[in-house]
Amino acid sequence: MSGNLTVTMPSDLEVTMVRVFDAPRALVFEAHAKCEHLKHWWGRGNPLDCEIDFRPGGGYRFVEHAPDGADYAFHGEFREIKEPELIVQTFEFEGMPGHVCVETLELTEDGGRTTVTSVTRFDTKQERDGMVASGMADGARESYDSLDAYLRTLAADKGVSGRG
Repeated sequence: MSGNLTVTMPSDLEVTMVRVFDAPRALVFEAHAKCEHLKHWWGRGNPLDCEIDFRPGGGYRFVEHAPDGADYAFHGEFREIKEPELIVQTFEFEGMPGHVCVETLELTEDGGRTTVTSVTRFDTKQERDGMVASGMADGARESYDSLDAYLRTLAADKGVSGRG
């Protein structure tokens, strides 16, 4: 399913990524909200330490353990949550402290399929371009591919299907 991610830069400060999943919106939202699910797909499916306090004002911290032995840590704060349609959160890579971006994830459902639209807003064009050059889209594509596979397992476990 690779290649199912659309990446655009609608302004000098933003990156928009859109991906459609063959799963109901409530299930896709749940996969973004709980460590038990995030561990299966975030960070490209690599082993992940996860702490999450999923509420406005709450926070999260993820540490991805890459196959080459490197650890990559990220953290942020949840600014707005509207279940099952919206998550607004900050995102900071601990390897580059002080560069905080804001991610807005909107989930819409049509016929049992969910479209996730992620808009990441940076403070400067240089930060946006640096993140893009670091492989942001490739990492997101790999994570979303892992999410797609995990959603099929999760849907089967819960007895739900994507297309209605």
